[in-house]
Amino acid sequence: MSTSLLLIPVAIIYLLVVGSLYVYGINFYYLTFVAFTKGQTHHQATPTVTNWPAVTVQLPIYNEPYVARRVIEAAAAMDYPADCLEIQVLDDSTDETIAIIAQVVLELHKSGTNIHHVRRAERDGFKAGALRDGLRTASGAFIAIFDADFIPSPTFLKRTVPYFNDHKIAFVQGRWDHINRDYSPLTYFQSLAIDGHFMIEQFGRSQGGYWFNFNGTAGIWRKAAIEEAGGWQPRTLTEDLDLSYRAFLNGWHAVFVRNLNIPAEIPLTFSSYRRQQGRWARGSLENAAILIPKIWRSEFPFKLKVEATLHLTGYVVHLLLFALSVIYPLVLILSGQFPSLVSLFGLALIFNITALAPTLSFIVAQAQLKRPWWQMIPAIVFISVFGTGMMLNTVRAALEALRKTDRQFQRTPKFGVTSKGQSWRRSVYKLKLDPIVFWEIAFGLMNVVTCILAIQVQHWFIAFYTMIFATGLFFNSSYTLYQSVYDRR
Repeated sequence: MSTSLLLIPVAIIYLLVVGSLYVYGINFYYLTFVAFTKGQTHHQATPTVTNWPAVTVQLPIYNEPYVARRVIEAAAAMDYPADCLEIQVLDDSTDETIAIIAQVVLELHKSGTNIHHVRRAERDGFKAGALRDGLRTASGAFIAIFDADFIPSPTFLKRTVPYFNDHKIAFVQGRWDHINRDYSPLTYFQSLAIDGHFMIEQFGRSQGGYWFNFNGTAGIWRKAAIEEAGGWQPRTLTEDLDLSYRAFLNGWHAVFVRNLNIPAEIPLTFSSYRRQQGRWARGSLENAAILIPKIWRSEFPFKLKVEATLHLTGYVVHLLLFALSVIYPLVLILSGQFPSLVSLFGLALIFNITALAPTLSFIVAQAQLKRPWWQMIPAIVFISVFGTGMMLNTVRAALEALRKTDRQFQRTPKFGVTSKGQSWRRSVYKLKLDPIVFWEIAFGLMNVVTCILAIQVQHWFIAFYTMIFATGLFFNSSYTLYQSVYDRR
């Protein structure tokens, strides 16, 4: 095929991809602006309550021997009227976690705690199925949910329940904090990214009057809102996002409490992190396919529909970066054969002003957390590099969603490790090496070749971006290989 025949389609695809990235980048700037301006004057006072309602705390657990006792005891230590508090340990485990839970539940039951060890015959519907099953017998009008790796504070319920004085509030979401933030470079990078999600995206959407999602844990729901929205459904891998949007479509509202932080354990291994991100990516894309048509058929305001669409399709950014990596060599070849097109492809340079949007949002997030953000700039800049290295992981997740392959909820192992002196290497449930690392290395090498070609023709922006892509891919794959080899030794 003559390269001239590729000219128009390549130019169109290139500008569409770069233009789409521009839209997502502008939205990042917008949410950062909202979070920054609202954060300067935001003082979230907790409403008052005279009669505390009945609350059920649900703890969905599946094979978590290292952290099960910790979360159960933290839930039982909550400062809330004992006659209004019920705890359900929704245990789908198949290992020694069952005995651990049975022991701690027995101890707490003897001390007067209203706690139940709930077991199912089959793990139907995974976490969504466990929550749905527990809801049938839950006595509380409100349902607080904590994953096994979280440590709810004693004041959590008294700081969240009062917001339900507004009868249109479906759920209240707290902010994730990190007990092993400084354990390794990997946990540190993850903590910065998570801080950005909550301090900018969640806070910006909530303060801007847009929809945001329940994060699956560290939050509390009105039971009636869950039931009215159709209950927990395992039709996607992110049942929390699905239920949140179904509740919003039914006219419910939500509250994000930014100054309520709930500590949790960040994944220690890159394999665990990769699995978690793949699950979130696939679940988000599945929800986008299901929910976006309903959103645009609804009578909600146009700007809310746009923001909701950008939210649900957030992982598309990785797909667009992958598309750029693939199309860059063709752009360089065509630019060389048709010098006049350099100016056309150069038009895309105006879109590069949004490339710094994530970096700015992470800086603002740390600034609003009152941390020395200027000292973190090197790490914050590297997060963008770190993020681009996940593009193949998201591509795989998108293909699985598109092909509708067998949906399996793959847990992210936690080891109860909180300080540098502790080790996870003798723990069970370590993940095997993911073969995708070899594809990442190959794709990284392809970007290196593209970078060299771009330097030769003096297309500096493409050289710069392909260098970033290659660095991210090599870092992610090499970190995974290092942990795997070190573990075997």
